[in-house]
Amino acid sequence: MLKLATLVYIRRPGQTLMLHRIKKVGDIHRGKWNGLGGKFEPGESPEACAIREVREESGLTISNPELRGFLTFPQFRPGEDWYAFVYVARNFNGTLIDSAEGELAWIDDKQLLDLPLWPGDRVFLPWLEQDRFFSGRFFYENGNLIAHEVVFYPLDPAGLAAQHVSRRANSSDAAGSADDTSCWVCGAAVIKHHCKIICTVCGFRRDCSDP
Repeated sequence: MLKLATLVYIRRPGQTLMLHRIKKVGDIHRGKWNGLGGKFEPGESPEACAIREVREESGLTISNPELRGFLTFPQFRPGEDWYAFVYVARNFNGTLIDSAEGELAWIDDKQLLDLPLWPGDRVFLPWLEQDRFFSGRFFYENGNLIAHEVVFYPLDPAGLAAQHVSRRANSSDAAGSADDTSCWVCGAAVIKHHCKIICTVCGFRRDCSDP
């Protein structure tokens, strides 16, 4: 079954609004921090869905959300393929409410990847501020990310052709392989700093011990 949804990251200088999913019993996201958003209503455009879901979950009204990418999650739940339009919203007004979905908090951008996130979120969050559109596909088994792939499209139509990058987790990575010398996302050179591997081009960051 195909499920359509939006995922919105509301940003102010140096911080992103995140939702800690700790309130709903049986929530597949329980315990994790997510952006805001949810499923489409019949006849709704992606932008209308993003604006409505943010208002319902946070009390904020966003305007001019920026479409940054598209995510595909095959069989994220048994029998369900999820597709998400990913937005960044910088223009908003209103006052945060006590959300029924979880606890809302403004998180310093430098701390985002340190939160309890879905593993794939650590991969695509650095893409939000790049000057290119992404279409990513993330494969999970029992809550574990086993592979991902992405196609990047330049925002400038005169730019380079689409870049395709794929990544599959395997046992050799956990032991520290040649992948420690290049970025999993864009293939560029990386640096190592305090047990972090950081891409010098796209900024993707992971722990040295990440599979």
